[in-house]
Amino acid sequence: MHFEPPAPLLRAELRERAGVEVTVPVAEAAVRAEIAYYRAHLHEGRDAASLADLRRRCAEAMRPVLGVDVDGEALTEALLAALRFHAYPDAAPALVALRARGLSIVVVSNWDHSLHGRLAETGLAPLVDAAVASAELGSAKPDRTIFAHALELAGAAPGAALHAGDSPAADVDGALAAGLRAVLVARDAGPARPARAPAGVPVITTLAELPPLCEYASGAA
Repeated sequence: MHFEPPAPLLRAELRERAGVEVTVPVAEAAVRAEIAYYRAHLHEGRDAASLADLRRRCAEAMRPVLGVDVDGEALTEALLAALRFHAYPDAAPALVALRARGLSIVVVSNWDHSLHGRLAETGLAPLVDAAVASAELGSAKPDRTIFAHALELAGAAPGAALHAGDSPAADVDGALAAGLRAVLVARDAGPARPARAPAGVPVITTLAELPPLCEYASGAA
């Protein structure tokens, strides 16, 4: 999944909801402040109640940058409305192809409780068998605990499973340490931005390249 550039959307939402105008640089700086706060605290969004509190705090992290007098609820609503997620175009076809091979598919993500809702709103939820959010489990990649939990959900042994992700440290190193095969997804890789992965780890630029890599074992995760 990915989301639209949120700064322009945040400006529009603040204008509509609170009648305030902020410049493009200010909106971009506010989004950076929110993202930094979220990344440091995402593990605190364990359930609906704690997620709501986390979202309020993320919105408040923007306030010093925005420099505007906006009600806290309106600020939170503006932030959430500015976060519009979409599935990559190659995601659904790849998941359908993997299912056609009889594979179990589990999403393993360093994400908060909203992971399940995001998968649903982007149309990906029906195409996977389960999803593990690090905040809910209390373990984040590259820790092997989250991979072990995903393997239990998939009913697969580590040696019969493959994990694909875009972080060399969290996804590749974490999966290898847990005994899984790994694939690095480097969408922006190219001659000017070569992707680096350990020897023997495939590097792909689109999920369309993933299904053939999973043909080696039916029942892989």
